[in-house]
Amino acid sequence: MPCQHQKLLLQRTSEARSDFPMGGGVLSLPLESADRREQFVLDLSRGRIDLRKVKMQTRGRQVVVLVRLDLGGAPHRNPDDEEVPVPHLHVYREGYGDKWAIPVPAEHFRNSSDVWTTFEDFLRYCNITRPPHIARGLVT
Repeated sequence: MPCQHQKLLLQRTSEARSDFPMGGGVLSLPLESADRREQFVLDLSRGRIDLRKVKMQTRGRQVVVLVRLDLGGAPHRNPDDEEVPVPHLHVYREGYGDKWAIPVPAEHFRNSSDVWTTFEDFLRYCNITRPPHIARGLVT
């Protein structure tokens, strides 16, 4: 099962339109379960200097990171001291939160060097069936 919240279908809460973050930009958009009983957040951020550094994540209960995808930046060191190169994916693990990372699974992410394609894959991976309206802009 790819995500802890895989069984949940997530969707946007409004028809507002946003732009994918540019250098140093951050975007946080509300999501909800299809039955509207649970609230989530989709976060997107971009490195200020290195535009290849991108973070995409979903959160539940405002603070619990469920899934985070890190593109660019430094490798991650897991609690068992294993180093995971970028890009990598953090998936919530009971007792550890988002402290563990795995290499990006190729069966779910077609081309991690293309930010927009990776974003589309991230939405699918997290079961966001009605994503927020986000304009591609100058995503590279």
